[in-house]
Amino acid sequence: MKYYLYNSLANNGIRPEIGFDTQLVDAVGLDYVEYLRSLRPEDEVVLIGGDGTLNYFINAVNGEEIKNNIYLLGSGTGNDFLTDIGKMPGEEVLINGFLKDLPTVKVNGLEKLFINNMGFGIDGYCCEVADQIKEKSPQEEINYSGIAIKGLLFHFKPCHATVTVDGQVHEFDHVWIAPTMKGRYYGGGMNMAPDQDRSSGKLSVVVYHCRSKLKALMAFPSIFKGEHVKKTGIVSIFTGNEVHVKFSRPCAAQIDGETVLNVTEYSAFQP
Repeated sequence: MKYYLYNSLANNGIRPEIGFDTQLVDAVGLDYVEYLRSLRPEDEVVLIGGDGTLNYFINAVNGEEIKNNIYLLGSGTGNDFLTDIGKMPGEEVLINGFLKDLPTVKVNGLEKLFINNMGFGIDGYCCEVADQIKEKSPQEEINYSGIAIKGLLFHFKPCHATVTVDGQVHEFDHVWIAPTMKGRYYGGGMNMAPDQDRSSGKLSVVVYHCRSKLKALMAFPSIFKGEHVKKTGIVSIFTGNEVHVKFSRPCAAQIDGETVLNVTEYSAFQP
């Protein structure tokens, strides 16, 4: 039997259409560990959702041996994971091989796995603003690029950052973004770390630092195609297994798109 797990609180509560010899399961409040233990080895599970759904699943089953085939059926607005592995929303993608040896982030007393990135800076600010918009107008479409541009011009103030990768310390002024990447993409298709390989056993830290707001704004669109890495005067990239990033003031951060407020530092570890 193939079981399709969906969130009844998302997509205005619309139930997905599925075929014969399948079963639709509402995942709201579901204990994933107990649910997977209840299945037969030949049963298959399809997660319906995007990056947030995937992040919730990997943390819910953290440490549990998965005996069933797990698929992701991409839907919603965030599908950076699928983009990174060369797949498209709307197709069922077997993901068991991607659920092992995931990195951990520690921030503000939280400890979580992530499958795409741990973001810090204006990306976290964008998620914070988006959450505020969703709370006021749940049906409004979020324009993350527009939020980022306004943040660059008016609202987000860059920070001094201390970035430590495998014991090597690097200092930067006027830092706008300092994410740690497991995959290449985040923010709905931004190719932040074009040379990152999620199977390499390493993480990439991308530091976007620039004194001039205008220069930072003009270079920003190049991130979508990964061409920002050519601008070595404002972009610095480090790879390693242990990462610590500290900002000079609290900022919003995000873990696979989930907002974490009032963050001054985070640590990430790739086993």
